[in-house]
Amino acid sequence: MKIDYLEFSSPDLPATKAFFGQAFGWRFNDYGPDYQEFADAGLAGGIAAGPPAPPLVILRTDDLEAALARVTEAGAAITRPIFAFPGGRRFQFREPGGTEMAIWSDR
Repeated sequence: MKIDYLEFSSPDLPATKAFFGQAFGWRFNDYGPDYQEFADAGLAGGIAAGPPAPPLVILRTDDLEAALARVTEAGAAITRPIFAFPGGRRFQFREPGGTEMAIWSDR
């Protein structure tokens, strides 16, 4: 699997969106008042409304259930079981070193 998406949060989404647009020329696809997907950043990603948190690295797979089994077998703790979102499904996990990550699939 490869890194496919990067997600972070902002307590002031309009100000964060304006900053990245002005400072770096990023464009945005609005998914409502609580989520902005960014473009022209070198990697696909999004900004969710919410308290500041470490960025979430998101991997992509064609078989979400197999990926869940693999990370569990390798020692990850599942922090958010498989759930649906617009565009697909994903789950989140914490690898043994403590980093929170996610894996998604459009299937």
